[in-house]
Amino acid sequence: MTIAKNLFTLTIASAMGGAAAIGGYKWLVENPKNDMYENEKTAMYARYSKTDTSQVIVPEGLNFIFASNVVRPTVVHIKSTYQPKSSPHGGNPHSTDPFFRYFFDEPDPFHQPQQKPQQSSGSGVIIAQDGYIVTNNHVIEGATKIEVVLDDKRTYEAKLIGRDPETDLALLKIEEKNLPFAKYGNSEKIQVGEWVLACGNPFELTSTITAGIVSAKGRNINLLRGNSNYAIESFIQTDAAVNPGNSGGALVNLKGELVGINTAIASNTGAYAGYSFAVPVTIVKKVTEDLLRFGEVQRALLGVMITDVTAELAKEKNISQIKGVYISGVNENSSAKDAGIAVGDVILMIDKTAVNSSSELQEAVAQHRPGETIAVTILRDNTRMTKNVVLKNKRGTTGVVKTTENQINEDLGAEIALVSKSEMDKLNISFGIKIIKVMPGKLQQVGVRPGFIITHIDKNPVATIQDLNQMLDQKNGGLLIEGVYPNGQKAYFGIGW
Repeated sequence: MTIAKNLFTLTIASAMGGAAAIGGYKWLVENPKNDMYENEKTAMYARYSKTDTSQVIVPEGLNFIFASNVVRPTVVHIKSTYQPKSSPHGGNPHSTDPFFRYFFDEPDPFHQPQQKPQQSSGSGVIIAQDGYIVTNNHVIEGATKIEVVLDDKRTYEAKLIGRDPETDLALLKIEEKNLPFAKYGNSEKIQVGEWVLACGNPFELTSTITAGIVSAKGRNINLLRGNSNYAIESFIQTDAAVNPGNSGGALVNLKGELVGINTAIASNTGAYAGYSFAVPVTIVKKVTEDLLRFGEVQRALLGVMITDVTAELAKEKNISQIKGVYISGVNENSSAKDAGIAVGDVILMIDKTAVNSSSELQEAVAQHRPGETIAVTILRDNTRMTKNVVLKNKRGTTGVVKTTENQINEDLGAEIALVSKSEMDKLNISFGIKIIKVMPGKLQQVGVRPGFIITHIDKNPVATIQDLNQMLDQKNGGLLIEGVYPNGQKAYFGIGW
């Protein structure tokens, strides 16, 4: 009897509990405005649907709106056109390199009709209100036409003022006044961890802003080293996203000041994979001023062979501190030799700037011109001392090296000049350097006659006298010279160099 009673009680309790649960659920669903669920839902969705985000105050230093508004009008879209006749791969010397093709938004030449002009895309930064624009050298290298599109969609054809493969920079000019321009910052003062913005035209998406931090300074990624013994790599490394078309664009701090020119990415595919690299504005400023004033960069050299100081080297050479740059060789008739710098010395500072890597040393020296004096602090036998060094150029002098419209190249044994537009049109060429007069020298030895127009050296286009001189300075070995005579006859000459 007791067991039956207990079972009956439990059954009644279960039924009442189930009825209460069902009734409560129905009440909650039908009367949501009267329960805690509605209060929680209201609080949750208010953050998304009812908050006026325009009233949200972002902590100072974390809002990118100001810098973005400053830099966007100063960044331009550059479209470079290449004629098929310029080279076997469509004109741009980087066409066969998938890294450059993808990063700089260049079409694959092997899948393009070779009879049609090809085009690559990049970015540039206006640095003066009268139309001077800085970009990367290989955005425009070998181009027969350079088109610049401003942020407000105005379009211009640009003139190439000069270029410097050793720093991967070029200076352009468009005919316009009162343009917005980027103000220079100080790349020496930016710090690892500092916010920066990248502005450019990736994938033809104009005026694109991305943000990141400075993740390293003084990076050498061996991007330019194969082009020249004088190449300078001391990149600012950031994690701001850059992609095809960003090359030549601006890297700015939160004040909107230009601190670098975006140049490369670390990637196996050509697409952004986490890190990008920019030429510091200290180098940009020096190179563009030289190109404008002299037509080519006035590169100052210490004349030393260097290596970074490591723990192993410090132990081997009995160096008291793991800092600076070790001198493993000193060239004769060099700036360093004249100042008494010797093998075994460790360079610690250039003027007031500490240098702890080869790239930092190159960057510090690259800001100066031949003839200028710098203070070089060295460590010798664990004793600090300072040497005043008068810098020289690659010719071993302190004078200005300037490219002129007509000049004598003594090594070639020729007087050379630019080719007129009418002559280029007649011969259906887009560039070249004309031999005005042949004298005793390399060209005379292989039978080159006056009037011959050099269009390529080792398959690389020769568009300016500066191009010719740079190629000759950087070359060691034989040269293949291609060109055409005024009657249209093409000719090829191989000379020892």
